[in-house]
Formats: sequence, structure tokens, C-alpha cells
Amino acid sequence: MTTAVGPESLWLWIGTIGMTLGTLYFVGRGRGVRDAKMQEFYIITIFITSIAAVNYFAMATGFGVTDVMVGDEALTIYWARYTDWLFTTPLLLLDLSLLAGANRNTIATLIGLDVFMIGTGAIATFASTPATRIAWWGISTGALLVLLYVLVGTLSEKARSKSAEVASLFGTLRNLVIVLWLLYPVVWILGTEGTFGILPLYWETAAFMVLDLSAKVGFGVVLLRSRSVLESAVTPTAAPS
Repeated sequence: MTTAVGPESLWLWIGTIGMTLGTLYFVGRGRGVRDAKMQEFYIITIFITSIAAVNYFAMATGFGVTDVMVGDEALTIYWARYTDWLFTTPLLLLDLSLLAGANRNTIATLIGLDVFMIGTGAIATFASTPATRIAWWGISTGALLVLLYVLVGTLSEKARSKSAEVASLFGTLRNLVIVLWLLYPVVWILGTEGTFGILPLYWETAAFMVLDLSAKVGFGVVLLRSRSVLESAVTPTAAPS
């Protein structure tokens, strides 16, 4: 069953096209890569943008949208945004973790926090009272802050044991993730789904689209721009003699 999409469909179609072009670009960048460890970065990044493209297409065509009653007001909710984030954000963290050479416990912690964050954010979006929505938004934002703490602490410490080029790339991607991910709850609280309602649905959709393209396509372009750095990342560090 489809729901009519308003003028914000412009941004959803731009998101669909942007994610699709990003996917094709990453497929092209991955051609000729034979090392299995290096291929992991390309495979993960291709899945990130392809999953996002499908979800943006669903929203643009009215399959990924519904109405939720909050009090006596009907809010238009693009629920496919959350199915996008539920799959793509763990993959982004997996890319970062592989780059840093993180162990399984660190990866599991990051992904667990991420799934918890997205899940509680979705509950906030579908809650029927303003107070409940804000409470769940606070829980989700708290999980985000803990996740970023692990990212800045444990994962960054692990990345410092890599070569200077890998550590520099990790630092760039980590900072990109921190800045962009902190903006998501801000857009939510200022938009139609939050309590302030400063951003109308049209501009809220545009803001999320720009953040998504930056956090997925932009992230992938930076990550995959140098094969030599990725080769360094997957090459075991020689033990000191």
C-alpha cells in the first residue's frame, strides 16, 4: 500500500539518484581489487549505498511512508529512513572498525550500541504522545553519545597502532562520523517529528537527505580514494625484533 508523497519527494529522488550513483562509483573503484581483505571495504561500502538507494526509492514512491497520530495531529513519518539506518550505520561502523583493526568485542559493542540507538529512535518516531517521544529521543541520543565515546576512545587508540597514513584516514572518517551523526538528533528534534517543529517536512527531508549522502557516499569516497592506504590497513604489522 502506498501513501501520497508531497513536494519533499524532490529530495527523496535526489537521495535515490545520489545513492545509486555512489554505488556505481564504488563498484567501479573496486574493480581489479584481488586481495580478500581489501575487498571487504569495497563490499561493505557498496552495500551501504545500495541499501540506502533502495530505501530512498521506497520513500520517493510512497512505500516507505505512513501517518502517525500524535495527540490529535497526524504526522507524516518516513519509516524507511529507519530501516535504512538500521542496516547501513552498523556497516559504516564495521568499515571504521576494520580500518582500525578492532577486535570482535569492540565491534560488537559499537554495533550493539548502534542498533539500540536506531531502535529507540524509531520508537520515539512512532510514539503517540509528545512526552513519550522526547523521552525515547533522549534515550536514543544518550546511546549515540556512548557510541561516540567508544569511537573516540577505544577505536581511536587501536587505530594509532596502524601506519601514519591509515591513522590519518581513520581520524578523518571518525571526525566526519562524529559531526554528521551529532546533527541527526538535532534535525529530528527541530523537525516535524520533534517538539519544536521549526523545520517543516520539506526542509526536514532535505536536511536528512544531505546528511545521508554525506555520511554514506561522502564517507565511502574518502575511505576508498587510496588503495595503497587500504593495503597498508590490511597488512599485518611486523612484530618488533
